[in-house]
Parts: sequence; C-alpha cells; structure tokens
Amino acid sequence: MKGRLNHNLTYIKVCRFLLIAVMLATSCLYASPTQKLNKSHITSTLEARYGERAGKRVKAWFRVLDETRNLSEREKITKVNSFFNLFRFVDDIKLWGESNYWATPMEFIGVNGGDCEDFSIAKYFTLLQLGVAEDKLRITMVKATTVNQYHMVLAYYETPGSIPLVLDNLDRKIKPATQRKDLLPVYSFNGRQLWLNKEKGRGVLAGSSKKLAKWNDLKHRLGVERLRKPKLRLE
Repeated sequence: MKGRLNHNLTYIKVCRFLLIAVMLATSCLYASPTQKLNKSHITSTLEARYGERAGKRVKAWFRVLDETRNLSEREKITKVNSFFNLFRFVDDIKLWGESNYWATPMEFIGVNGGDCEDFSIAKYFTLLQLGVAEDKLRITMVKATTVNQYHMVLAYYETPGSIPLVLDNLDRKIKPATQRKDLLPVYSFNGRQLWLNKEKGRGVLAGSSKKLAKWNDLKHRLGVERLRKPKLRLE
C-alpha cells in the first residue's frame, strides 16, 4: 500500500512538472517580462509557418528588444510604437476569414499586418517584455470619431494619476489622451483588470479582465505553438 502511494505521488509530481513545462513553452510572451525568449526557436517556427520574411521581421523585433531594454520608459514606448506602426493595416475578415480575431504578437509579426486590436496587443506584450509594469498599460477600446467606428489603442500611464499617453496606428504620433479629441473611451483592460471609461482618465474599475472572452482566448494561444495560417497572404 505504501509503495503504491509513493508511486502515485511520484506520478502526480511528474504530471505537474510536465504541465508547468507546457505552460511555459506556449506562453512565452505572457510570462514574466524578464524571462529569456528562445530566439532561434521562435524565428525558425515563424519562418516555417509564414515564410522567410517572417523570420526577418521577428529578428528585427528581437533587435528592438535588445536595443531598447536599457532605455527610459518614454523611449521604450516611442521605439515600440514606431516599430509596429510600420506593419500593414488589414481587416480581420480579409486576413483571417472572421470578423473579430485577436491575433497574438507572433501571428501579427508573422503575417506582417492586422487590425487595430493586433497593433495594440503587440505593443502591450512587447512593452511587458521590456519591463514596463502591467499597471502602467491599458489596452483601450475607443470610439474614433474621424472614422465613425470603434477602434483600439494602447494607453500608457506614467503614474497612477497621470493623463495617459496614447499609442495608436491611426495617429502615429504619441500624444496625451487630452489631445486626442477624436477618441471617446469606452472600456480598457490589462492582464488583470477591466475598467469602464467615462472620461479620458483611468475609468471605473469593473472587475477582472477574465470577463473578456477574446482576451481569454488570446492568452490561451500565446506563444508559437498555436500559430494560425492567414486566409490572405500579405507578401
């Protein structure tokens, strides 16, 4: 009986270890920002899935990480915003064959484009990798009055009470939210919390970001083990 119990405990420990290993392998961007990424594995996987140019783009992304890591936070958000705003804007229905698909950063880099959600998500996770605190970042849904449609941007709060800076693919210059009269905030979220926004400040806490089904699905797909092939080839 004792031998069987020890065997069962060993089996449970092995299963737990394997589960943790799988979680780490498939969640490379959502893990600790200081976790070292496997550059060669990520690059070869993107090349195999999306082609040689995808490998060049992800190498450029790694160079941004290396060159920016020791800069100030203002310089980090500027570099990351500029890098991703070079990518193409493409509607989800054309690119992925469905109306509202939230691509992972590696899918966005791999296919060389996406819509506003994909720009914001890629910037968010890249800044986490560069050591910017999660509490300073909000992925924010807004109403863009110039195009009369809903739009997504990334907001950066230097301090808890500061006016956020807006990282956007429509207006590529980073500006304080008070200077973006064309954006009407609706809600915002990060890895832990969800806010309802009634003004250009921090908004009203509305619970956990786990309430957002698209966010939960995105987190489940992070990494390079679940890369989706696009409907439209951009290169």
